[in-house]
Amino acid sequence: MSTPRMSVQLYSVRHALEADQDATLGRLAALGLRNVEAFAFVHRAGELADALARHGLSAPTGHAGFLSADGASAASLDETFRAARRLGVEILFDPFVPAARWADEEEIARTADLLNEAAERAADHGLRVGYHNHSQEFVHTVAGLNAFDFFADRLSPEVVLEIDLFWASAGGNDVVSLLDRLGSRVRALHVKDGPVIDDPFTSGAPFDPADTRQVAAGRGRIRLDESLAAASHAEYAVIEFDHYDGDIFEGVAAGVSYLNGKGIV
Repeated sequence: MSTPRMSVQLYSVRHALEADQDATLGRLAALGLRNVEAFAFVHRAGELADALARHGLSAPTGHAGFLSADGASAASLDETFRAARRLGVEILFDPFVPAARWADEEEIARTADLLNEAAERAADHGLRVGYHNHSQEFVHTVAGLNAFDFFADRLSPEVVLEIDLFWASAGGNDVVSLLDRLGSRVRALHVKDGPVIDDPFTSGAPFDPADTRQVAAGRGRIRLDESLAAASHAEYAVIEFDHYDGDIFEGVAAGVSYLNGKGIV
């Protein structure tokens, strides 16, 4: 079992970044963080890379949408992958495929095919690619499996996964059993805590992140301790909040403390 490296998804501090990117990155570094997970970086990779470097931060993982329903053009994939490498990203995850595409066997198989094709092109850039779940991926059953397991079974060996423990729980999963099933394909975790809520995406109703009632790691009902132990091949443990009711830096600091207590730095 390897020990993952700690990181934080920058989406957690998106409002602070908009107000003062440099100060925000400085505050994250002051909490002891050395890694971040980037988002919305494709058209500003150079500028963000310079900002991270000023504070001794690296972005070994990132999020970018590249699994469009019609397939991304080679040019747009190459642009995304070039930006990721400029930023220093090693693993790039698509963070969200809409709920409607998880209800039909052919659509799920097509999404897996798109990810496999992206992995081939990413390899030319020295990148790995994968998928980051929410909860809609687990709602439907196809061919006797939940949609996400059906999807995972169709992925090429080089494709990896980032399991968001909060959202996987919202999808009705025993997250420890899920991690056991997925095995070495799981290379990153979103360490996110709160109550176990119902999937909010499949209905199509408006979604307010505040309704997730997320709390700092170790303060909610998500099985974080057991999940960290089960994900024996995870390379990154990424703190994230979709919403935090309070000082977001306090929430991140509590996450750092929680992971430090597990020997993760």
